Amino acid sequence: MNRERAIEAVKELPQEFDLEELIEKLVFVEKVEKGLKQAEEGKTTPHHDVKEMVKKW
Repeated sequence: MNRERAIEAVKELPQEFDLEELIEKLVFVEKVEKGLKQAEEGKTTPHHDVKEMVKKW
C-alpha cells in the first residue's frame, strides 16, 4: 500500500470514525491489493482444487 491509497481509504470513511474502523479499512485494502497482485501473477488456486482441500477439513 502506498500513502496515496491510504489517504483515499481515510477519505472514504465518515467524518467521525473509530480508530478500529480505520485500521480494519487499511488492512482490508492491503489484503485486496495483495490478492489482486497474486491473481495477476497467476498465484491462485483453481476452484476445483479448493473444493478438494475443503473436503479434507
